[in-house]
Amino acid sequence: MARLQLNKSSLAHQRAQLKTYEKFLPSLDLKRQQLMGERAKAVVQVAEMARKVEDLAQQVGRDVPMLGNSDIDLKGLVRLARYELGEENVVGTKLPVLDRIEVKIRPYSPMVLPHWVDNVTTLLHDMLEARLRVQVARQRVEVLSRAVEVITQRVNLFDKVLIPNARANIKKIRIYLNDEEMASVVRSKIAKRKRAMA
Repeated sequence: MARLQLNKSSLAHQRAQLKTYEKFLPSLDLKRQQLMGERAKAVVQVAEMARKVEDLAQQVGRDVPMLGNSDIDLKGLVRLARYELGEENVVGTKLPVLDRIEVKIRPYSPMVLPHWVDNVTTLLHDMLEARLRVQVARQRVEVLSRAVEVITQRVNLFDKVLIPNARANIKKIRIYLNDEEMASVVRSKIAKRKRAMA
């Protein structure tokens, strides 16, 4: 770190830096608060979506107990073919958004499989989609948590390091300049007295 210069230009520079720091701190803090609010909303969404997945699983168990029948092959009946993620800019943070989901249902003959398979395919389709949405929502929470951590570090840097250092430097320079001014006044009075005596 460069040694602090104890002069008027350094004082002006420190004042300008302090003004800049104090100008940006409120906007950084506001961004931090907004990100924390978005993270809280995202956590609530994850909980709601996870509850929906749990409800769907209970509904499958309750409405379709025939799934326990191992004679009917339902493996690969419903599968996730592909999905596309987009980005959403929230308070300067890019969050993943589920743009498109493509779920494939294996063709089957209603004459060969029992009638309840139609209900199972619908429930499995909904469950697959809901689980994917939960995963994306959890990714959003992770991204928001990292963003909150970074912005909190910046707020702390400004609030606890840069602003106090700038204030301390300004105080140190002012004291030095005041001492120098006082010393020059004293020197001029001594010189004036010596001239008067001579």
